[in-house]
Amino acid sequence: MRGGIILVIIGGIIAILGIIFHLQGQSIVGPQSSFMYSNPDWITYGMQTAIVGIVVAIVGGIIRIIKRD
Repeated sequence: MRGGIILVIIGGIIAILGIIFHLQGQSIVGPQSSFMYSNPDWITYGMQTAIVGIVVAIVGGIIRIIKRD
């Protein structure tokens, strides 16, 4: 059961980082001196990273549910 919880936490962290990357690419968050600031590539990278984090968290949740039974 512990592995599922760990995956949910890791997935959440990855998703949060992806959202931050996305917002930096859109010039909403971060210092203007950052290479990610106002860079359209990082909008896409951030979305992809957030999706991967969400998938990892969902898999962790499913593992946790399956192992509970």
